[in-house]
Amino acid sequence: MSKVVLEHLHCWYGPTHAVDDVNLVVEDGELCVLLGPTGCGKTSTLRMIAGFVRPASGDIYLDGQRINDLYPGDRNIAMIFQSYALYPHMTVREQFAFPLKASRMSAQEIKERIQETADFLHMHEFLDRYPGELSAGQQQRVAVGRALIRRPKLFLMDEPLSQLDARLRVEMRATLRRLQQDLGITTIYVTHDQLEAQSVADKIVVMNLGRIQQIGSSLEIYGNPANLFVAGFIGSPPMNFLDCHLEQREGQVYVCNDNFAFPLRPDLARRVEQTLKVSQTFRVSQQLVLGIRPEHIRLSPEAKANAIPTEVYVLEPQSNELVVDLKLGDLILKARGDKREMGFRPQLSQQVWMEFQQEHLHLFDKDSEDCII
Repeated sequence: MSKVVLEHLHCWYGPTHAVDDVNLVVEDGELCVLLGPTGCGKTSTLRMIAGFVRPASGDIYLDGQRINDLYPGDRNIAMIFQSYALYPHMTVREQFAFPLKASRMSAQEIKERIQETADFLHMHEFLDRYPGELSAGQQQRVAVGRALIRRPKLFLMDEPLSQLDARLRVEMRATLRRLQQDLGITTIYVTHDQLEAQSVADKIVVMNLGRIQQIGSSLEIYGNPANLFVAGFIGSPPMNFLDCHLEQREGQVYVCNDNFAFPLRPDLARRVEQTLKVSQTFRVSQQLVLGIRPEHIRLSPEAKANAIPTEVYVLEPQSNELVVDLKLGDLILKARGDKREMGFRPQLSQQVWMEFQQEHLHLFDKDSEDCII
């Protein structure tokens, strides 16, 4: 079993609170991704687990053992760095053998381990090459192999694909995911790329300003964001946000701002009422933020009941999809859909009507930024 537990972890760099009260459990065999923007504390968390940075306070457990005071070499953890950190004067064979020689393993066992690792990574033809003679993808596999060959309890990966071009990155993240599943090694993976995180993770930990914002699967975080930060960070194009408030008109609850007013579905209105603890009447002063993803906006060239009139501002063709930038007052919203399913071809400056798919609509409290529905 290789279960990782972080309890009330803090890290300071001078006056900067880099990691602020992080609590996390990574189960045995799980691939957990720490996701967030630059400076959010994800790499500092990884480095504390590895032993390169000492926590200001808090505890780190691996298989039930507190490892805060263990040297990095005594933790049985392997780390793959952003730059791969290969020795330029060593062949691939020597790169693989180096950590095993350091542990004083016999020559025969080292040879067997190298063969097993080369078989697993399909690296036999490259064993006698130097890093400078390898492509970026091959260097990345060497870095993985050097970590694998030790048979560690835990893998730590610090943005391992950031040095690759877009096409190779897609290929290698699939390779890494398959390797991790085949080996069943508990892995903590750091990235700022939300697409990368969603494609490889069993569990995503979204971080910002040193704190965990939400923990969940890719679908949970995408479909049910906990707050405005998570909703805006996950998704491409990002979620549209509009300031709004609620009004009650003729027994129905309306979502309103200066540019629109549409009735909220009764089941959603009840959920909002329960969350805001408003009885009978909604407060007009309640400041909210409406969130809707581009793929959940439907467009029509003709007026419809409760649809909102907008103007086509920019068209962004993307393969079989079309992203339509819509001008609504001073705001620009994005709608995305399959070209074949739109039913018409939007034109620049054309007036169109948009409808929000209310089953995918989110409302956030503007002050706390927490999600209401």
